[in-house]
Amino acid sequence: MIARLAGTVLEKQPDRVVLDVRGVGYLVSISFQTYQELPAAAAEAALWIHTHVREDALSLFGFATEKERRLFEMLIGVSGVGPKLALTLLSGIPAAELVAALARGDAKRLTSVPGIGRKTADRLALELREKAEKLHTPTEPFSGIDPEDVVSALVNFGYKKSEADRAVEAISRRGAPPEFADFLKEALSALSGS
Repeated sequence: MIARLAGTVLEKQPDRVVLDVRGVGYLVSISFQTYQELPAAAAEAALWIHTHVREDALSLFGFATEKERRLFEMLIGVSGVGPKLALTLLSGIPAAELVAALARGDAKRLTSVPGIGRKTADRLALELREKAEKLHTPTEPFSGIDPEDVVSALVNFGYKKSEADRAVEAISRRGAPPEFADFLKEALSALSGS
């Protein structure tokens, strides 16, 4: 099994990347979150890999972080959730926010991702709640602030949702402030470039 690849980015698209590792080009499916973390073509990059084997195919799924890979593997462990649906979820909700939503059992947040129906969201929330609580790290705004509330506030201030999602995810990754006002102030500062 391939667990990690490091090489040169030959081609990069929102759902896949071709990574040249010593002359061999690996086609790796990725989430939009990982796409945003990858450098431009011709730069060096490393991805955590999940090797998915079926009778008729061998597919590679790549992630910018080990945590995102573990989350992907949790998702595909749920009946009815395949790799493509798991990537859709990881593309639609930043990893830290997805862990928090699962740990809260927030099926409504999961259904906000196109392609995720109510039954699937309910099943994910039910089956992964305890696992998500274990995956949660103290730097994530799990118990206090819902990152989606901060995103919503930023959108109300006129920022695009995609910009707001990126800013909130970046702040969550390095340790979100415990108070909503501080979190929002930090996000506004990041978006304004100050």
